[in-house]
Amino acid sequence: MNSKLHAVCDQAGRPIILKLSAGQVSDHKGAAMVLDELPNATHLIADRGYDSAWFRQALTDRGIAPCIPSSRSRKVPFPYDKAIYRQRHRVENLFAKLKDWRRIATRYD
Repeated sequence: MNSKLHAVCDQAGRPIILKLSAGQVSDHKGAAMVLDELPNATHLIADRGYDSAWFRQALTDRGIAPCIPSSRSRKVPFPYDKAIYRQRHRVENLFAKLKDWRRIATRYD
């Protein structure tokens, strides 16, 4: 049995929302867990796993511009701002820090 961690961070890479889901749950279904708690933002950057029409529409209804690349199976891909998408490394850095803190908390060396 495994699990997935869905994270929302601010522009500095600090965690705002952390939600845990079952490992077999798809990413766009995990997005439903964080949707109600999203802070006011202009953009939301996510990877391909979060590409779904309902999630994009929910973000647009809240006034948040989705910056999500289309999944490869989409026949007509959605456009996204590649310059903004480059900032996704901040989320990846957040996960790197969480893994490092786990090592410290459990005393792995």
